[in-house]
Amino acid sequence: MLTPRILRILCTVAVVAGLGAAAFFTRDRWMVWIASRTTPVKAPEDAPAPIREATVLKLSPQARQNLGLVARAAKPQTYWRTIQVPGAIVDRPGRSDRGVTAPAVGAIVQVHAFPGDTVKPGDRLFTLRLFSEYLQNTQSELFKATRETLLLKEQRVRLEGPAKSGAIPEVRLIEVDNQLRRQTAAIQAYRQDLLTRGLLPEQIEGVSEGTFVSTIEVVAPPPVAEVKRAAEIQQAGFQLIDNRVEGLAYEVQELKVDLGQQVQAGQLLSVLSNHHSLYLEGHAFKQEAPFLEQAAQNGWPVQVEFAEDNREQWPSLDQPFQIRHLANAIDPVSRTLDFFIPLTNQSRGYEKNGQTFVVWRFRPGQRVRLHVPVEELKDVLVLPSTAIVREGPEAYVFRQNGDLFNRIAVHVLHEDRLNIVLANDGSITPGLYLAQNGAASLNRVLKAQAASGIQADVHVHADGTSHAPH
Repeated sequence: MLTPRILRILCTVAVVAGLGAAAFFTRDRWMVWIASRTTPVKAPEDAPAPIREATVLKLSPQARQNLGLVARAAKPQTYWRTIQVPGAIVDRPGRSDRGVTAPAVGAIVQVHAFPGDTVKPGDRLFTLRLFSEYLQNTQSELFKATRETLLLKEQRVRLEGPAKSGAIPEVRLIEVDNQLRRQTAAIQAYRQDLLTRGLLPEQIEGVSEGTFVSTIEVVAPPPVAEVKRAAEIQQAGFQLIDNRVEGLAYEVQELKVDLGQQVQAGQLLSVLSNHHSLYLEGHAFKQEAPFLEQAAQNGWPVQVEFAEDNREQWPSLDQPFQIRHLANAIDPVSRTLDFFIPLTNQSRGYEKNGQTFVVWRFRPGQRVRLHVPVEELKDVLVLPSTAIVREGPEAYVFRQNGDLFNRIAVHVLHEDRLNIVLANDGSITPGLYLAQNGAASLNRVLKAQAASGIQADVHVHADGTSHAPH
């Protein structure tokens, strides 16, 4: 039988065992609490300093030369926002090329000018043997009318004396005068007909004397008379740089007939070209038509980039480029809207084997890039496209201060292939020198210097003291 004393001992042992089991199973909680109460708190001065992003880098003079860095003072200016439109140089219809046709039915017996040759107005191109019955009849009629005129003049001389004395009626003298006027009119018509057929004035005089023409020379045509309505179009001309050639000159571009071939009146014999007056033909999309129309109406100048143009070997091209007109139809293949800008070409020539050959600076088919102005931006800063570097939404430029370059965040208003337009919002003070190129390389150097722990904006003395740059 258990006594009261034994029962109290057993209860005490049971309570202690329960508390020990509870402490064992909850040790994760109360041990953390005890550790937090016993661990000393670090002083605020022992906390690590916050990381500061590097914005200054240092470059040696040799590094700047290796990068080819150029720095210029920033200054506000006016800039035209443009759209870039591809294009090509094309012939100007009615100005660049001229066709030479046969004046009458005949056969080609001689070719005087071949493709690549340079000819002036009046130079021989072909010799044509006439087969035209109409032309032969015209020559016969001119000869007969000329002889009839001589006979009428002789008759009038014989009748003039008797008519004055009253021996014959004066009406006979009037009849002879009327016949003489009719023959004179016919002679004038025959002469003009033969002149338009390609006969020279001296040949026509020979026909009136009875020497008929069996061959005619087809020559280069004269310059086209200027139209007052299109006074802004200059007559195509060619002048050598070394040996001057006054007036117009053509280049034989293509022959359309062969030697000995029979041709009909009006048949095309050859094509002559003169690339002095050309067109810049731009190919824009339909949604860009309002910009083109605005530029054409206001006469805004268009900037042109010529592909494959060696500017060092030619004189400066000092001429404005303005849109003359827009096409009123969409190209069914490319779905583009064409517009046209006049171009005055440059040329030079050289002589070889007694012949003059011409070389043009711009040629049809040559590619161009057209920058059409659409908006004027005033009081802005303009830098080359290589003067800026981007990191996400941020854009940076670099200000040069001796050997140091400070990275400055900027606001970009417009960007194209060549230029960057920045807002003049106070982030850059006008007059500061900004790097004009190599911004991406400078940013990489800045990142490398920051990763190495070297602060480019701290000056260290020999005694170990340091301070910020002066």
